[in-house]
Amino acid sequence: MSAATPILAFTQGDPAGVGPELLIRMLGAAPSRPLRPLLVGERAALEGVVARLDGDERPPLVYLSGPPSRAELDALPAGRVPVLDPVGRRRRVEPGRSGPADAAGALAALDAGIALAREGVVDALVTAPVSKESIARHCDPSFRGHTDHLAAACGLERYGRDYLMAFLAPGLQVALLSTHLPLTRALREIATGPILDALLCLDRHAGGRIAVAGLNPHAGEGGLLGSEEADRIEPAVAEARRRGVDARGPESADSLFARARGGEFDWVLALYHDQGLI
Repeated sequence: MSAATPILAFTQGDPAGVGPELLIRMLGAAPSRPLRPLLVGERAALEGVVARLDGDERPPLVYLSGPPSRAELDALPAGRVPVLDPVGRRRRVEPGRSGPADAAGALAALDAGIALAREGVVDALVTAPVSKESIARHCDPSFRGHTDHLAAACGLERYGRDYLMAFLAPGLQVALLSTHLPLTRALREIATGPILDALLCLDRHAGGRIAVAGLNPHAGEGGLLGSEEADRIEPAVAEARRRGVDARGPESADSLFARARGGEFDWVLALYHDQGLI
């Protein structure tokens, strides 16, 4: 592959979880598109996976002595998969049981991947699943997931709401107003200001026709089934439209996603995690 082929950093996720095996099996298969991978994962986790595979399933791993430069990655022989161990110590990994060392390893891999992306060593970052519970319990009580951690690492929080968790698939693109919050708190935080901020953010970075999902059945049915649509959502949509955003809503969530898949909207702004994820 040429040096112009994108370099993607793949972080291990929780070393006791599915991430290491998923990544090793993926990297051992022929990619559908040209890419140069850099695997950020603990040798202790990866070698356990490799040992269980047949020879032709094992990717040709090359362990690096430290964080590489772009030039060093460009100089590697074609077909080799460089590995950066973010911890660098031998230990026993017990699949399915995430402990303090696993939480620390997951966070170290994520932070190493972020640093590589911010320094321009890699072109994109792909993250395997972490255990939010394990990281919050053993390392960082405030940790709630990749999205907020990435935003904080990149300094986005000091600019106000300039990031959203989003999911893209053929025919359906969904962004979330809030992410990993208890439902009672997520409902309390559905307010005009945050909705407007999310609409402006989505328009700024993606654009297109944005539909805001209603909160109550049938988007409140004209106030019969709840007042949140009129009190909180409609003012945000009106102000966004005044500022030039092609925003619509609130739209009844029971039919909105099918309408978006049918081409009526480019984006759906869901009001809480499960409304969009389901």
